[in-house]
Amino acid sequence: MTPQQIRLVRSTFARLEGNPDRLGHLFYAQLFALDPTLLKLFAHADMDAQQKKLMSMLGLAVHSLETIGGLVPVLRELGARHVGYGVTPRHYDLVGASLLWTLEQLLDEAFTREVKLAWIAAYTLLSTTMIEGANRKAAA
Repeated sequence: MTPQQIRLVRSTFARLEGNPDRLGHLFYAQLFALDPTLLKLFAHADMDAQQKKLMSMLGLAVHSLETIGGLVPVLRELGARHVGYGVTPRHYDLVGASLLWTLEQLLDEAFTREVKLAWIAAYTLLSTTMIEGANRKAAA
């Protein structure tokens, strides 16, 4: 990611941190609208806690973009753990689409093409690393 992309992701995320429940609610509503079969993966989940985990992980990732190397083992472990929940590589595309849609809804006019591309770069970095962890677990 470029320094400008990192700045855009951080500045737009900062606008959303004040209302984490809204982001989490919209994100999961959109995710389940895109693929209702995903509801079964969350059948026993406390969705309030799940939304908090989403915001916490996003915040950690956003604030670590310049030093992402230190976060790589955490992301790989997270990806490996998600295999046990039934997550497949296809789900990462749905999560990315849901995240972008949610950002567009919440940022409105501030969700410019440049912001969108910055978030795509950030999410691609995160999801690719998580998928690596999932693939390592599957190969072991």
